[in-house]
Amino acid sequence: MKRAARAFWLRSPGHGEIRDLLLPEPADGEVMVRTLCSGVSRGTETLVFRGGVPESQHSSMRAPFQEGDFPGPVKYGYLNVGLVEEGPPHLLGRTVFCLYPHQTRYIVPASAVTPVPDTVPAERAVLAGTVETAVNALWDAAPMIGDRIAVVGGGMVGACVAALLARYPAVRVQLVDADPARAGIARALGVDFTLPGDAADDCDLVVHASATEDGLARSLELLAPEGTVLEMSWYGDRRISLPLGEAFHSRRLILRSSQVGAVSPARRSRRTFADRLALALGLLADPAFDALVTGTCAFEELPEVLPRIAAGDLPGLCHRVLYGA
Repeated sequence: MKRAARAFWLRSPGHGEIRDLLLPEPADGEVMVRTLCSGVSRGTETLVFRGGVPESQHSSMRAPFQEGDFPGPVKYGYLNVGLVEEGPPHLLGRTVFCLYPHQTRYIVPASAVTPVPDTVPAERAVLAGTVETAVNALWDAAPMIGDRIAVVGGGMVGACVAALLARYPAVRVQLVDADPARAGIARALGVDFTLPGDAADDCDLVVHASATEDGLARSLELLAPEGTVLEMSWYGDRRISLPLGEAFHSRRLILRSSQVGAVSPARRSRRTFADRLALALGLLADPAFDALVTGTCAFEELPEVLPRIAAGDLPGLCHRVLYGA
């Protein structure tokens, strides 16, 4: 028996559409999930939407259940929460998270879904992929008790990192952003907020997530001697310049990248991707994360909404997509 479904596709850079499709009956070991909500990852998805994935990165940038190829047509996305309608008894009726694009129903291997804890509402669970990115970054950064830390860039990733750092003992955490409106988000997460020009320096660690040249340069300025900037921004096809002359060498500064595509080397021998995602979902029991969802639309509105997000007409953090019955 075929099941009807609808999916959002990027037809070509800047132009999205909703397509109808029919799903087969799930095979043994598979689940059929009815989507409850999905999330738009503003950084990566808007870059994909405008066709900004460099050709050299087309393979490494593929989402787990992507269809099509960059720059388009392509079905892309990875923040999906749904209800298992068919599948193994231990998953039937469970709310699950999956790295799946924006689609009303879908079939995946049962191993590809992670049950959402009862303490986490489905609407908040769409943040799991971003919190997972933050977990991996902190495994990479290995902050220590009493560290002086700045997070430069108060978007989804930066705010999630700041929220987790706020749980560390005796650390000084500042969320640094050029938009004064991000102060309210910082307050909800329990961290201090400051504009770039007012940020405290002498930092042991700076996590950079603003995806701007100015933000990365300011991150280097905030470091104490021998401090580390953990770079979480991805610039796609943009080239940036940095002041790597001046005091960069004499102060022995460190610039290190972090990326969620692999489990951090610090935990790779003892943690799997499934372990990391389960940890991220458990952390979302904290209602403070609700501050990171700043917009909502219906699934049918995505072709009109995504161009506005990509153009900056709908600013904010996570944009949640809701699905009807």
